[in-house]
Amino acid sequence: MAIEAGKKLFVGPRFRRIRQQLALSQTQIAEELGISPSYVNLIERNQRPVTAQILLRLAETYDLDLRDLATADEDRYFAELNEIFSDPLFRQIDVPKQELRDLAELCPGVVHSLQRLYAAYTEARNGETLVAAQFADRDASSGERYEGDPIERVRDLVETNRNHFPELEAKAEAIRDELNVAPQELFAALTERLRTKHATSVRIMPVDVMRETLRRWDRHRRQVLISEMVDAPGRIFQLGVQLGLAECSALLDTIVGQAGLLEDTPRRLFRITLANYFAGAVMMPYTAFHSSAVELGYDLQVLSQRFGASFEQICHRLTTLQRPNTRGIPFFMLRVDNAGNVSKRFSSGTFPFSKFGGTCPLWNVHSTFDTPDRLLHQVIELPDGNRYFSIAQMVRRPAAPFAQQQPRFAIGLGCEIRHAKKLVYAQGIDLDKAQGVPIGVNCRLCERENCSQRANPPLTRTLILDENTRRVSSFSFSSARDI
Repeated sequence: MAIEAGKKLFVGPRFRRIRQQLALSQTQIAEELGISPSYVNLIERNQRPVTAQILLRLAETYDLDLRDLATADEDRYFAELNEIFSDPLFRQIDVPKQELRDLAELCPGVVHSLQRLYAAYTEARNGETLVAAQFADRDASSGERYEGDPIERVRDLVETNRNHFPELEAKAEAIRDELNVAPQELFAALTERLRTKHATSVRIMPVDVMRETLRRWDRHRRQVLISEMVDAPGRIFQLGVQLGLAECSALLDTIVGQAGLLEDTPRRLFRITLANYFAGAVMMPYTAFHSSAVELGYDLQVLSQRFGASFEQICHRLTTLQRPNTRGIPFFMLRVDNAGNVSKRFSSGTFPFSKFGGTCPLWNVHSTFDTPDRLLHQVIELPDGNRYFSIAQMVRRPAAPFAQQQPRFAIGLGCEIRHAKKLVYAQGIDLDKAQGVPIGVNCRLCERENCSQRANPPLTRTLILDENTRRVSSFSFSSARDI
């Protein structure tokens, strides 16, 4: 984010988000910046400008990258709005792109509300749920509110927090300091802590007893039962989840409560998500993991060996390194199956994941199923010209008995091209000249022509049908946008 000396900027919503991410009051940040609390209040309400000197002082005081903080949320919100307004529902409404960007910057709460409303509309329209009927039958006086897809609701909550929860990080590091053990001794240490502090024993159980269950908490016998089919990193992770539920219950409730009113399903799912986050933080304590990641050039295989974690666990953890003063690369990550279904999606950067569709088949994350033992890397370019460096590998998890099919997933990890020089995987690549593979967010939003992999025409163009012509792409469409 280039800043000219003496230039005045009206960036109230951005300034407020920075302050909230730092967990500071208006009085606290005013003292650090040498201005009055009332002036901070006026800045955040866009009634007073913030000078370049104040922004630079903010960056120096809190070791912030203003380029990331000023654009990440707005880019994500703009991508969501662009996806929503590409729907044929809005075909007759001409909404300029700049207006969508203005809305994303100034009114993020409105963007979030529109996204949830559109999600509910999509579910009702597609007949995937009985949303409309359920909503109509609700008694308004009961105080219940429609939450839409609980998975997307929780994903939104995680994204709002930039996939970083400092209270859980601090608790996890404190526990690892108390345990003071190497990664290969962590399973035994967690087992002992559960036994001595929570009167809970740990048992590895035969698969014919556990069947499809990987972990089960037997409340009456106070036992944590883990299937023998779970590998070593998975066993440690499951004990970390159980320890989080035992020792951080109040903290989990506090974080969930800060999300506002939630229906029972998203509330429970958010709590489970936070417990999983805690488990990863126990396995890979922030300070040690961040230092190793930087030192090793984010070598995923070495990190996996050093911390006794799986490839997927390492990738997931890398998306959470957003602690002020010791930030990691703002990675994005997704997990897909060989049918293209996205089952996990996290981003601490600007990559515009689609909320209402799959991914682009030209992205080599899908090619990993053909090369299961190889780690692939790729420079990709979106239609807006933004380029990213992507790493992908297929993983199998967990092991399965002979008669059952072992699940296979592809893990994709990536970052903006400007960060890729810090990765061992980009060594020897001229990132400035590297040709990016042109991909789209997904087919319904991508306007690239002559794509042989296209599964659907773009919603923003008129489909052209000609029985006398067959092109490389299955769909031909007009060059002019319909909306």
